[in-house]
Amino acid sequence: MSEPDKNESKAIGGFARAAALSPEQKVSIAKKAAEARWNSDLPKATHEGSMNIGDIEIACAVLEDGRRLITQSGFMRALGRARQAKGRDHYDGDVNLPAFLTAKNLKQFISKELEVTSSQVEFKPLKGARAFGYPADLLPNVCGVFLDADEAGALTAMQKHVATRARVLIRGLAHVGVTALVDEATGYQEVRDRHALQAILDQYLKKELAAWAKRFPDDFYKEMFRLKGWPMNPLQVKRPGVVGKYTNNIVYERLAPGILDELEKRNPKDDRGNRRGKHHQLLTDEIGHPALAQHLYAVIGAMRAHTNWDDFLRFINRAYPKKNSNLELPLDETS
Repeated sequence: MSEPDKNESKAIGGFARAAALSPEQKVSIAKKAAEARWNSDLPKATHEGSMNIGDIEIACAVLEDGRRLITQSGFMRALGRARQAKGRDHYDGDVNLPAFLTAKNLKQFISKELEVTSSQVEFKPLKGARAFGYPADLLPNVCGVFLDADEAGALTAMQKHVATRARVLIRGLAHVGVTALVDEATGYQEVRDRHALQAILDQYLKKELAAWAKRFPDDFYKEMFRLKGWPMNPLQVKRPGVVGKYTNNIVYERLAPGILDELEKRNPKDDRGNRRGKHHQLLTDEIGHPALAQHLYAVIGAMRAHTNWDDFLRFINRAYPKKNSNLELPLDETS
């Protein structure tokens, strides 16, 4: 009888090892093999992290195809929700929506578009077999549902706390948008390309100057002059040149990542040191101007609470730190 070749020897050894396994071990191995085959088709996370909005910590991830996700548990934690509330009769089983949107009293506030974009995403996390999440930009939309329902008086007492969380989240997301927050939390900002950052900035900026409109309240300058100890002449239009420097510091550098650099690029000074318009004229009506207004009124409130410029500035640095002051937008070398 001839000696078995190498492949036959391996097969014999494999059968012998399999025969020696207990039924539980065989089941475990088969389960792991099935999971490996199943997970091979799942999109994989390349970056993971947590972002903090107020005292709310939200787990998030970026997939290999660039999709930004908030994990299922992160979404629930953000809304202050358990995975499944008791009382199934309060839920609408006819719609394919996440559990946090299935309450019947929310149905009238959910758009058809939101129904389509709220699908759960299954993915392969950096550690573990599989995980579930939702598109990151779903979060502000879900907050909007609860805020609309609250304004209409449609929320139950058990849902009121979700509306409260939604207000905190909306305010926290107003400055840079959830996409930028996820990128910062996961470290994806270090590898995203110029066009990805540009897309974020374009949410805030118009490509051409808008018609002039007053965006900075008079109180902003009155409080600045008071804190600096300068005399305020309401009839004098021209302000000290350093006012522009202070405005960049306490407003534009704290509004969104890279926003001041982009404004300087799009609205440069001419040979005489003049610009063709105001920086705020480049902000978009949908996102840029509301974010500016919210930040300005917060700054004015902080100004009123202080008696001198140095104390105010220390407070601003703690409460509203500069957004990614080390982030630089790559420029086209040919421009």
